[in-house]
Amino acid sequence: MSRVQLALNVDDLAASIEFYSTLFGTKPAKVKPGYANFAVAQPPLKLVLIENAGKGGSINHLGVEVNSTEAVHSEIARLAGAGLFTEEEMNTTCCFATQDKVWVTAPDDEKWEVYTKLADAETFGASDPAQETADGDACACDCGPKVGD
Repeated sequence: MSRVQLALNVDDLAASIEFYSTLFGTKPAKVKPGYANFAVAQPPLKLVLIENAGKGGSINHLGVEVNSTEAVHSEIARLAGAGLFTEEEMNTTCCFATQDKVWVTAPDDEKWEVYTKLADAETFGASDPAQETADGDACACDCGPKVGD
């Protein structure tokens, strides 16, 4: 199974959880400090909410969840073969999960990941979700290419 992932920055995690639970008729699959995700059956969607004060209502990043590491490697070969710069992260912890993934950046700087979840993790990743980067932009985690990379 694959599904599109939409990761949103939100100002108030509790209010956003309540809203999206009602909108999609389902409770979150995972809730951690500053983070929640929904596995929406219809339409097939992985909705990720990242509490990021002052950035609410903006896209954090986009993705496609696939079912295996082999599918990630297939996408790496396909994207690189098409001339897109890819950044691989294998066995990385991000968003309270251990994942294999590849990142690409769209022409307007949208960050896309193709990933598979290997296991749940107890930590968000290499950085706090609200930690700011040197250029002042709050980032979701220390995963994926940043603007200017």
